[in-house]
Amino acid sequence: MTKKSGGKKAGANPVGKTDAAHQEGVNNQEAKFAQLIDHSYLDEQGFDVVAESLQRNLTTTICLYLKLKKFHWDIRGRHFRDLHLAYDDFIAKIFPSIDEQAERLVMLGGSPVSAPADLERYSTVRVPTETIHDAREQLTALVDDFTRVARGYRDDSKAVDDAGDPATSDMYNAILHIMDEVRWMLQAMLDDARMD
Repeated sequence: MTKKSGGKKAGANPVGKTDAAHQEGVNNQEAKFAQLIDHSYLDEQGFDVVAESLQRNLTTTICLYLKLKKFHWDIRGRHFRDLHLAYDDFIAKIFPSIDEQAERLVMLGGSPVSAPADLERYSTVRVPTETIHDAREQLTALVDDFTRVARGYRDDSKAVDDAGDPATSDMYNAILHIMDEVRWMLQAMLDDARMD
């Protein structure tokens, strides 16, 4: 789902220009580099749609990784071993998409964000600051996150395809399959009556 620009000029990227060609206050060397940037087959408006979705999905995936790791470290009780190992399996499934999305943005002339403040700003997933030991509480939070994130990839796949970028759309569809798979596995664990 793409965000509205809300009061900004038409075609403005709602998360800020992410490519070197649009950065303000660049020095001479950066200005020369910026002249080399193009967005391949995308026009400026199409690039804005794709770049915004890539930044959001990149930071969201990083936050999913961090949340899974946090729960991996915090889990306690009789489900410790199963969930401790399962969370690392899920991390292994989603981790490659972090680099894939960042590099896709760079291919199109963008610059991925990575600072903690940027993760907080762009991600649709919140990493808890409190310690959550309870298996059911952890799994419920993760099922909610993966359900929301999967819907986002589905919507973004259509949006970037409509913006003229079928390659990013295909990438999103592959990541969507992974998000659906992890959500399904998490839900299956949550459905176990022994979780209570």
